[in-house]
Amino acid sequence: MRLAALFSGGKDSVLAAYLMEQQGHSVDVLVSVRPRDPHSWVFHTPNLKFLPLMAEAMNKELVAVDSTGTERDDLRALEDALSLLEVDGVITGAIASDYQWDRINHVCEGLDLNVHSPLWRKDQDLLMEELIDAGVVAMIVSVSADGLDASWLGKRIDHQALDGLRSIAKSRGMNLAGEGGEYETLVLDSPLHRRAIRILGSEVESGRDSGLLKVTRAMLEDKK
Repeated sequence: MRLAALFSGGKDSVLAAYLMEQQGHSVDVLVSVRPRDPHSWVFHTPNLKFLPLMAEAMNKELVAVDSTGTERDDLRALEDALSLLEVDGVITGAIASDYQWDRINHVCEGLDLNVHSPLWRKDQDLLMEELIDAGVVAMIVSVSADGLDASWLGKRIDHQALDGLRSIAKSRGMNLAGEGGEYETLVLDSPLHRRAIRILGSEVESGRDSGLLKVTRAMLEDKK
């Protein structure tokens, strides 16, 4: 089955695509919506200008479309992009968000496309372990939750970092996988990557309740 993966460059979209390839499906196309609203409830927004580099790292075709504003515009942009593709279905990295799940399924149903969500309703602790054990190297690039400060920006999610996230999730009620936007990531390497991404420059924007790591320069490098 030939599938398109909804792609943000974050951990969930990469892990979902990897799991579907492990099941024998062909994931040739990455589809990205670039929302105008940085607080989009449906789509990931940090560091989207590097989407072409991310797709090149994975040696996959990228279809990236800009949205003009509202959530309805975001979903219409997604519908327009998917309608042009010759694929059998769409992969999403949704884990627990009914809001995201309903809207993406509605778009795909209208296009008669099957939706594959291999992370859906999985135990989030086991899912985070699976992410690390699979070799997905994800770096935290935004934080927006009580207990997560700017010191987390640029930190890679390994077993030690996961222990820290577990502690915050337990004490503050945070979603462990960041499904509610508590944090967002950028994947630097994974089993799908032909080449790894190396960050050459970045800058931090900090607010009272949030922080963002904006990548300014990056390149591809051969994997070790």
